[in-house]
Order: sequence, then structure tokens, then C-alpha cells
Amino acid sequence: MIKYLIIDDEPIAHGIIEKYCQSLPHLTKKGNCYNVKQAYETLFKTSIDLIFLDINMPEISGFEFLRSLSKPPQIIVTSAHREFAIEGFDLNVCDYLLKPFSFERFMKAINKASENLQDNEDIHVGFKSSDSKDSQLFVKVKGENKQYQISEDDILFVEASGNYSKIFVENMEYTTPQKLSEIEEKLSTNTFIRIHRSYLVSREKIKSIEGNQIEISGRSLPIGQTYKEQVRSILDL
Repeated sequence: MIKYLIIDDEPIAHGIIEKYCQSLPHLTKKGNCYNVKQAYETLFKTSIDLIFLDINMPEISGFEFLRSLSKPPQIIVTSAHREFAIEGFDLNVCDYLLKPFSFERFMKAINKASENLQDNEDIHVGFKSSDSKDSQLFVKVKGENKQYQISEDDILFVEASGNYSKIFVENMEYTTPQKLSEIEEKLSTNTFIRIHRSYLVSREKIKSIEGNQIEISGRSLPIGQTYKEQVRSILDL
């Protein structure tokens, strides 16, 4: 299943995209956002494979939003403005749909996104019983035949790094081309918290907090402005 999100300030645009997506059983909607703030909130809560993104939106444009993501999912731009197409492809969007677009043109964009997502399917991250203290994370690293088993209790933090994520345990790190949000979905929500768009940490491994920095095993990790209030609330600061 491809989990998608619509970000557009026009309700009519949401209706058209949803209607097209309903004809494709491998697509499942995870949210409707009418501004970038709602989009950030949704991305904080769930992993997304594909975003239908409008450009002209209140306060923050679609492209400004896209530039703020360290590791964006597949992006299909939906816009009435042809002149922004070159800028869109400079930002590595999957496709650029000019409104109004037909179902046939929509299908072409979906096929591109599906192919891009399938290219990353040789990596699998999963858990046995994610709510259990004894849950195990299985990581298959691209280019190796080994499958690594990591105890959730041993994980210090997870870091987004370019097109990859790094899983840190004591004296060891595992690099896997898996989205940070996808790993977050597999970890116990009672133990792991998102402190930054690039960092997911074990609250049990936090040594100290000073200002906007969290120290874990000798490493200082930043608390992102977007996550500051939620982190303080969770940790009762």
C-alpha cells in the first residue's frame, strides 16, 4: 500500500485527487492538509510515502515546505502555474501535474511514484511485538546478505542522514536506507520520542537536557523548534 497525503488550500483539489485515488486500491489516504502547519503535524504522527503538494498556499509555499524536509517522500506537485515546473524538478519532485489534469495524466504520475518506491523495497525494517520490552528490530542492510537483529532496549537514538537512517547502539551504528518516520512507526511510543526532524531518541537513554540540547551517550542532539513544546510536555519539563 502507498500511504498518501494531500496538501492543498483548495477543497475542490482535495476532492478531485481523492476521487482519482479511490479508483486505485493500492493507495490509502493518511490525511488532508490545507496549510503547511497541518502537514507538519501529520508527518510528525505518521509515515507518508507520497505527497500531493500544491505550491501557492498561505504563509508558507509548497516549495518552502519541501525545502524544509530533510528526507521528503515522493512528491507529486499539483499546480495551476506552469512557470514553477522547472523549479519543481530542481527539487527532485516525482512529477508536476498542471491543473486541471486528467485521470490518465494522474495515472502516469502515480506509476512514476510507484516505480521510485519499489526501487527502495530491498530494505526491510520490522519489529516483533513493538509494544513489548523484548521486541527486536530486524535490519537488512543493502548490499549485504546478513539480517541484523537489534534489541529495542539497546537503541540510543536514530538519525536521518541524507537518503539513509542511522541506528545507534552502544559502540555500534547500523546504516539503512529506511525513512526515519518508518522506523519510528515500529518503535514503542512509550519509549521513543521525536525531538527533531532528523532525530528519534530513547527517553530512557537521555542523560541530561540543557536548553535545546539533549545528551545521550556523550552526544549532544538538538531539539527542533517544531518539536520543542511536545518534547517538553512528554518529558514534563
